[in-house]
Amino acid sequence: MNVYGDLNSGNCYKIKLLAAILNIEIQWVDVDILAKETQTTEFLKKNPNGKIPLLELSEGLCISESNAILNYLAHNTALSSTDNYRHAKILQWQFFEQYSHEPYIAVARFIAKYLGLPPEREKEYKSKQIGGHKALTVMEQQLLHTPFLVGEQLTIADISLYGYTHVAHEGGFDLDDYPAIKKWIQRIKNHPRYVSMV
Repeated sequence: MNVYGDLNSGNCYKIKLLAAILNIEIQWVDVDILAKETQTTEFLKKNPNGKIPLLELSEGLCISESNAILNYLAHNTALSSTDNYRHAKILQWQFFEQYSHEPYIAVARFIAKYLGLPPEREKEYKSKQIGGHKALTVMEQQLLHTPFLVGEQLTIADISLYGYTHVAHEGGFDLDDYPAIKKWIQRIKNHPRYVSMV
């Protein structure tokens, strides 16, 4: 399987981390989004939406959207669930990540890390702080009660949110205000098959 992505991207790193934890062999294909490599004719044939990460299966079939890829790779493993309620809770956190977390924390990080916080984006960068802290507060409240987001065991819900949360400081979010999140980050780092972002 090929994974097209940028290892500095939290959405792409999720796939790398899950593959390592599940011992899935993947071939990484680096894609430079700033050089518009996702907009080439060849790439758009694989993903008309022109975004990464992209999973290309051996038979040429492709899956886009990071959380869809996580669900595909984790199917029938301990990081997913066959219990209907538990599976729905995993999806709940993944939707939360894409709608309430990523648009703030990931975008603030992109503006600061990728673009160097240009003056014309500073107002937007600051506006992302409120939503980002709201998302972190929701996570903190859950992690005060359970070691992982869906209870006692690591799931792809944690992988989904770990991607950008563990580098939230690069977007201006001080995690010292979230001790339960910091402990959760360390639990994930302690996994015997853990791999870092780069």
